[in-house]
Amino acid sequence: MDVLSSQATIAGYAAVIEGARALDVLLPMLTTAAGGVKPAKMIALGAGVAGLQAIATARRLGAVVHGFDVREAAREQVESLGARFVSAGEALKAQEAANGYAADQSADEQAALRRALASTLAQMQLIVTSAQIPGRPAPLLIDDETLAGLAPGTVIVDLAAETGGNTSRTKPDETVTTSGVKIVGSVNLPSLMAADASRFFSGNVRALLEHLMADESGLQLRLDDPITAALLGVDQTLRTAA
Repeated sequence: MDVLSSQATIAGYAAVIEGARALDVLLPMLTTAAGGVKPAKMIALGAGVAGLQAIATARRLGAVVHGFDVREAAREQVESLGARFVSAGEALKAQEAANGYAADQSADEQAALRRALASTLAQMQLIVTSAQIPGRPAPLLIDDETLAGLAPGTVIVDLAAETGGNTSRTKPDETVTTSGVKIVGSVNLPSLMAADASRFFSGNVRALLEHLMADESGLQLRLDDPITAALLGVDQTLRTAA
């Protein structure tokens, strides 16, 4: 019944497909009578549901894939998909928050993170960013200085465009080109895969209704149920008091 996860899965897949479409090079290694092609390098910044699906999709398409997340727990997930985990150093690793997202970082920590990632990003041809913190603007992972160091032709697909973007030049629902780098800021990539996105969404809604109507007595809105309480926006402390 987790709509966010189902749609993020499709968004991660679509991000790589759209990124590959915008690139002027092929993702896989090819050897033909007409010559050879080296595999493109791709990195996912953020190893949540969307980021991990982007990694898996890029791997299937033959790219050399990297993944980054400030949560050390994400290393195993990234490496299990056959990608290389990029570390920004012990001092830059944030603690994982209680909700599973990365904990917030100070402005100085974010700046240090950007500098630590810059040399790695300069080697990439496709970058998919998906770093977001619920209820807050998306963290800035790629600033103007980093953008200037990217090779012309690099494509960035920013899945955080709707909450401000992970780059300093992202514009929601626009593709921006700066210094030869394309930044795709689509805010509804699942709509590009409308049939499966709709099927997943309807499955989420059905599962939720089945949960709320678990017996023949009809709709049950129980505040002691964590799913129902979250749906109604009831705070945990209020549920306890009730």
